[in-house]
Amino acid sequence: MTTSRANNNQAAPATAGAKGLHLVSGGQPDPPESPPRASSGFQGRLPANEHAWRTRQLNDSGLNADAINTLVGTGVLLRIRRGCYVRTTYWESLTWLGQEKARIFLHAHTAVASERTRSVYSHASAARLHGLPLWKADDFIHITRAGKSSTAEKASDVRVHCLQLRDDECSVIDGLPVTNLLRTTVDCALTMNYQQALILMDHALRSGIHRATLEKEAQALDGHRGIRIFRAALNFASALSESAGESLTRDLIRTCGIEPAQLQFTVSTRKGLYRADFAWPAYKVILEFDGAGKYFKYRPTQEVLRDERIRENCLIELGWSIIRIEWADLFNQHAFKTRLVAALHKGGMK
Repeated sequence: MTTSRANNNQAAPATAGAKGLHLVSGGQPDPPESPPRASSGFQGRLPANEHAWRTRQLNDSGLNADAINTLVGTGVLLRIRRGCYVRTTYWESLTWLGQEKARIFLHAHTAVASERTRSVYSHASAARLHGLPLWKADDFIHITRAGKSSTAEKASDVRVHCLQLRDDECSVIDGLPVTNLLRTTVDCALTMNYQQALILMDHALRSGIHRATLEKEAQALDGHRGIRIFRAALNFASALSESAGESLTRDLIRTCGIEPAQLQFTVSTRKGLYRADFAWPAYKVILEFDGAGKYFKYRPTQEVLRDERIRENCLIELGWSIIRIEWADLFNQHAFKTRLVAALHKGGMK
C-alpha cells in the first residue's frame, strides 16, 4: 500500500475538466534544470494557443532560466512538476477535478512518453481518468508496469506498482493507457480505507459490474494485502447509492446502529412522484443528502429551490418528516444520530 497524502477535497461530480490542455509534443526527456543565469531579459513569449510546456520548449521559445523564474514569480506560469509549467490563468479556470486530471496529462507529457517500459495509469489516477467518485484520495500519479523504472521512481509525485497486466485489464481514455473499470476498482479497494473503497464499490455496482464478478476477484485475492477492506466494502455495497455522499451517509446510519433505510424510495404526491435518498416508510421519515452538485449542476438555482420546496410541502402534507444533511453533517456523528433518532421516534419507532 502506498503512503497517502490525503487531500481534504470532497468528492466532486465527474467533469471533463482538463479539456483544452494543448501540449506541445516532446521528443527526448528534458535535461536536468540548470540554475538561474544572469537575467538577459525576455527573449521570447508564450505561444497564445498553448497552455503547458516543458522546460526545453520554453527555452526553444526564447525564454532562459531567469525569464522562466520571472514568469513563475509574477504568477504568469505555474510549475506543476519538475520541468513542467502551465499558464496560471488556464490552471485556475479548471475545476478541482479538472486540475487532478490535468496533472495526469502533464505527467504523460513529461514522463511516460519517454519510458521504454509499458506504463499504464492505475489506482487513483485511473479512477480520476474514468471519472469515478473519489473521497480524500491521495494526489500521487499512480502507474502500473511489469518492471521497475529508475526514471519514474525519482519523481516524488509518482508511485509505481509492479504487476504484469493482461491486455483485457487495460483500456485507453483520451489517448492515455489506463486500467479498465474493474481493475481500477479492485486496485483502489485493496489500497484505500474502508469508506473510500465503499464509495468505489457502490459506483462499480451502479455502473453495471456484477457483484458476482467482484466476489470472484475477492476469492482470487484471498490472503492479499487489503482484502479484508475489499470484502467488507463489497459486502455492504449497493448500486442504489448514487453519490459518494450517499455512500458515506448509508455507512454512517449503520455505524450509528440505526435500522437500515430504504434507498431511492418513491412517494406519490399531488405534484407527482418524489424519490427520496433514504426513507423509513413505517415512520414516515425521509433523509436527503444535499451534495454541492446535486441540485445546481443543470438548472438555475432559484428554479431548483422553488421546485424542491413545493415537493417538500407535498410530502409534509402527507405526514412525512424530512431531514436534510450536507457534507459537514457526516462528520458530527452525535448530532446526526440525535436528529435522525428524534424524527424516527416521533414517527413511532420504539
